Amino acid sequence: MGKTLVIAEKPSVGRDLAGALPDAFKQSKDKTHIEGDDFVISWAVGHLVGLAAPDEYDPKLKKWRFADLPILPDKFKLVPVDERSKKQLTAVHKLMRRKDIDRIVNACDAGREGELIFAYTYETAGIDKPVERLWLSSMTKKAIQEAFEHLRPGAEMEKLEDAARSRSEADWVVGMNATRAASIRLRAAFDGAVSLGRVQTPTLTLVARREEEIRAFKPEPYWLVEAGFEASEARAYRGRYLGGKRIAEDLAQRIVEETRDGTGEITSLEKKEERERPQLLYDLTSLQRHGNTLFGFSARRTLAAAQRLYEEHKAITYPRTSSRFLPSDQIPEIKPTAELVGRNAAYTAGARYVLSLDRLPLGRVVNDKKVADHHALIPTRSEHDLDRMGSDERKVYDLVAKRFLAVFHPDAVFERTRVETTVNEHVFRTSGRRLIEAGWKAVYGEEAQPAERPDDDTGGDQLLPRLEQGESVRVEEVESLRKETQPPRRFTEASLLGAMETAGKDIEDADLREAMKDSGIGTPATRAAIIERLIDVGYIEREGRALIATDKGIQVIRLLGSHPLTSPELTGDWERRLGLIEQGEDSRPAFMSDIAKFATETVQELDKLKDVKIERANLGPCPICGRDVIENRKGYSCWSKDDPGCGFVIWKKKAGKILPVSVVKELMATGKTAKQVTGFRGRSGRTFRAKLKLEQDDEGKWRVEFDEDWARERAKPPEDSDGAAPAGDGDGAAAAAPARRGGRRKAQAGNGASRDGGEEQQREGEAEPEKPSAR
Repeated sequence: MGKTLVIAEKPSVGRDLAGALPDAFKQSKDKTHIEGDDFVISWAVGHLVGLAAPDEYDPKLKKWRFADLPILPDKFKLVPVDERSKKQLTAVHKLMRRKDIDRIVNACDAGREGELIFAYTYETAGIDKPVERLWLSSMTKKAIQEAFEHLRPGAEMEKLEDAARSRSEADWVVGMNATRAASIRLRAAFDGAVSLGRVQTPTLTLVARREEEIRAFKPEPYWLVEAGFEASEARAYRGRYLGGKRIAEDLAQRIVEETRDGTGEITSLEKKEERERPQLLYDLTSLQRHGNTLFGFSARRTLAAAQRLYEEHKAITYPRTSSRFLPSDQIPEIKPTAELVGRNAAYTAGARYVLSLDRLPLGRVVNDKKVADHHALIPTRSEHDLDRMGSDERKVYDLVAKRFLAVFHPDAVFERTRVETTVNEHVFRTSGRRLIEAGWKAVYGEEAQPAERPDDDTGGDQLLPRLEQGESVRVEEVESLRKETQPPRRFTEASLLGAMETAGKDIEDADLREAMKDSGIGTPATRAAIIERLIDVGYIEREGRALIATDKGIQVIRLLGSHPLTSPELTGDWERRLGLIEQGEDSRPAFMSDIAKFATETVQELDKLKDVKIERANLGPCPICGRDVIENRKGYSCWSKDDPGCGFVIWKKKAGKILPVSVVKELMATGKTAKQVTGFRGRSGRTFRAKLKLEQDDEGKWRVEFDEDWARERAKPPEDSDGAAPAGDGDGAAAAAPARRGGRRKAQAGNGASRDGGEEQQREGEAEPEKPSAR
């Protein structure tokens, strides 16, 4: 009997599989696989194979010409992603072709992209050997052994493979054609490629249109009136005038004058019980949103920590899940898992409650219909050593463990009190909320609050003293407060992930969000990579926790107008159809036919951009010669084709950032920036912020330099804690290499590998324009 070849997605996973199999393994001399008496285990390094660039089909396509569009291959060619991948691919192919290998097990990640990694690798080997599928949701030794005992026939995964290939080819077709068409037609407007894609473009649309709303917003003043009251025995509380949230200044002043030092009466006092249900279990997107809200983690940083918890620590189940529910076959695992989680002191009390239940409340936890490839993120049934976890891993594990325990606890119960106090016919409202039964909140350390505890909060919920309807109160103070209407808030990663999940619809209710999942932008596994992609190509920037669209990003979306490519609903519909292909309810040929039609229509629509004139900013007089400084494709200068000017210029690009007009104006006016400018990117791929100064060298050339001590000392810039992982952190999990100053990063069209744990490997079709800029 021959041997079984097992193909894992990463070397670390391959080693874990070896540790669970009853075989004695030795590493090969070339370190490409490990081998025992019955099994050979090798691995990919993320994607080894990707879709070929257009010039692989026809050399003339190396040049970007509009006449060659759309590019619609009859059959897609596969090529190694890069030299490192080619080496491992050659080794894997050699193993697949060995005569003593009579069975192959696909042990790549159990999902759409894992299926694609194996399918492309197997196809390029040119063999016909039986394939079985190892399907894992947990990396514990027991889970691996059970999965090997229940291998699934390879044919069972045919629909999943169809969806995976369709996703990959659709992204290539749409991204490649849209990017080339837009870049060619807008060559005079932008320096470099105009990257478009069926997921990144609607995501950019959300951020860019929000930024335009903010820029167009004009604040309007309004007034509030707030008063402090005191009943007998020093029972103090505050109230806000009820006659409208926003009132005119003269009315506010009159209310103050008519109520100052007055006496009022509690004319209404209502108490009612409010209940708050435990939150649903985490899927990846909700975990990433919570990580961003609580810790400021980027989506990629949370995913990286969760992946390490899954692969290295075996502490949580498969993280790249879109489900927030458990299947019924997990019910027997719940209490044993809770018992093991509770062995760490931080979770003992919560686990003790779960273990005490005769009957677990499973109505909002178990739902077989809402579990596809993987169930919700929960701790694994094993003992977890928190001391071995890094800081990020510990925080993410804490979220998962507490959410798991809390979901089996009862509702939290609050007492809601609404008080209306009338003074000279002016009514002030006070709202108070007190936790009286902690329920699931006890898992997070929140206890029921005592009935009386003074608190002087203004507006919102207060912890109120004992009050009685009809009793008299004194006005201790009253004031009018000038406020201004506020613009819409910028997206954070948490809110952007939420908008992507619901195709741009503002939905906070967890159950409603759940119903929208099949219509979202991207998938939980791909959303972090899409956000990083938009940052990499200079369409958005991080500023603290906010995501801000750059001028380039806004211009691109303006130029696209109402094109379907900007529509969240369009890509949401595609994601829904890919899900139907997985379920056998839609077909791959029908989907790809629609994609080809859409790409053709997109090219025709983008052809209209050839007549578009980009409005260039006029920054005012040159500080040297007085001529107007005008924005051009690469910089801001006082010279033009017809007038050489004095040679003054400020180049747009600095350390991976396009300098906005506002910053350039400040440099022209004062020679330096008063505040640090955000969004620069260092060689590690991490962002940093710095003040700038404008200098002229001995040859008379103008340069923008960093105006910081570390720059003068030729040291590295301090990095922002934006959560971006540095490039090249090993085992195929590197981010795309950052652009270097003075140069450009080149990505193979439709095949730029963004190796983030093996998901969303292929870019959406960015490639170099015909004449790449040297600046």
